[in-house]
Amino acid sequence: MTGRIKKKLILSELSNLPGPQPELLICPLCDRAIPKSQRDEHHLIPKSHGGRQTAVLHRICHRQIHAVFTEAELARQYNTVEQLKLQADLAGFIEWVRLKPDEFFERTRKSRRLKST
Repeated sequence: MTGRIKKKLILSELSNLPGPQPELLICPLCDRAIPKSQRDEHHLIPKSHGGRQTAVLHRICHRQIHAVFTEAELARQYNTVEQLKLQADLAGFIEWVRLKPDEFFERTRKSRRLKST
């Protein structure tokens, strides 16, 4: 039986071996490369509103979207990445997160507007 730390060491050594490299994905919201550990699929129209199409985003970008908008707003107004980028609250976040490393993650808090409803 292999311990947790030893497993991580073995996996990191295996990932350094030559061979097919994992697909490089770029977050359509912040335009940074998405590490495999930070990938989240965002339903452009929430599943609760019948949405099926998804976009792969950074985990922090995905959580920020849900911290700022309700599912009804996402379904009605912000159901494309372009519409999300144009929204003022999210534009400030995007400018800020673009300067962070690709692996960056920080806890996301709900907006005051959503907390009061």
